[in-house]
Amino acid sequence: MCGKFQLGEMVKSIAGRDTGKYYIVVKIDNEKYVQVADGDKKRLERPKRKNVKHLKPAGFVHKELQIWLSNGKRVRNEDIKKIIKDFVKNEEAN
Repeated sequence: MCGKFQLGEMVKSIAGRDTGKYYIVVKIDNEKYVQVADGDKKRLERPKRKNVKHLKPAGFVHKELQIWLSNGKRVRNEDIKKIIKDFVKNEEAN
């Protein structure tokens, strides 16, 4: 596993066209790359491959989602969208 990121972790893009967008790590390729999804434009079927240098941890890991991804259980795009939406709403409230 990558030392910097974990499955189910919320991350924010800090470089590229999608700067400022939140994603969830759905797969770890190697030490330099992870695959992220937002459930909308980047769905679980075709996640976005991002360099870890271009991502910033948001300080939140969804434990239930992490277990589902680790065990290969079916995760829906709607679940990903809801988790991100709730996180962003909570961030704006603080």
